Amino acid sequence: MPDDERGETGPVRLLIEAIGFGIATGAVIALGAVGFSVQFGISNVLNITYGSMMTLAAFIGYAFLQLNINLWVAMAITSAVIAVASVIFNRILLEPLRRRGTSFVGVVIATVSAGIVLQYAIVVFVGATAHSFGQESGRTVSALGFVFTTSQLVIIASTVALMLGFHLLLTQTKIGRAMRATSTNRTVARACGIQTERIIDFTWLLSGAMCGAAGVALAITTVSFDFTLGSTFLIYMIAAAVLGGIGQPYGAMVGGLVVGIASQVAGAYWSPAYQDVIAFVILIIMLLVRPRGLFSGGTANRRLANA
Repeated sequence: MPDDERGETGPVRLLIEAIGFGIATGAVIALGAVGFSVQFGISNVLNITYGSMMTLAAFIGYAFLQLNINLWVAMAITSAVIAVASVIFNRILLEPLRRRGTSFVGVVIATVSAGIVLQYAIVVFVGATAHSFGQESGRTVSALGFVFTTSQLVIIASTVALMLGFHLLLTQTKIGRAMRATSTNRTVARACGIQTERIIDFTWLLSGAMCGAAGVALAITTVSFDFTLGSTFLIYMIAAAVLGGIGQPYGAMVGGLVVGIASQVAGAYWSPAYQDVIAFVILIIMLLVRPRGLFSGGTANRRLANA
């Protein structure tokens, strides 16, 4: 039936479809941005290696698929692998730097360097050619003008469930309260009997799992990917984290959705090339107008402003 007979115009339908794609993209951005933001909130480390870790996750997930392992099982295993790798990375590189008194900027430079090394280590093993998860995205489902693949629906549902679980962890558990105390003031938390080193390890384990899940989810929703996947996508996560307030997990959730929808709408009405531009514009505007983000007020935001 023609659009005008249904009361919808072409541009309106295009907008609805773009919002649908934006929700799917925003779910992946939120998943990655929350992990990225939590790492900073607890450890005071702006971990740029996060993007390369996502790339590694995408290729690990792809390798499991080649072994005929179920897609979602592959995602779960990959998340566990990246979670452990994340803890090891913090223990071996970042914590020793912090103990030696390396400045905030110095640690950031170290994560940038480590990310580049990891990115090209991936090239050595898998090459620079593009790969694809192919038909794993599943069939297309349409409802109320929105168009999703079955994999996108699973990713959206999984992200919502993970975000709910994360909320309950922070608000209803002893370890969640310890995480919030450590984020506010590590010294005071330690004086109160909280084992802050274990809390930091748990934080990197949890955020690493989110990074792994986001890397595989991103590869599934991308037509093809290569060794630049995570590094390119990192700007979206940083924009989402800054929009919501760096170090604020709830802000990162909202920021991911906003950045995802805004970038997809821009791509639909103008050009896909503008998707990256929109992420940069959001980031620049927030840094100029409200650098602490929409959900500012946390200790993490103050630390970032001081740094």
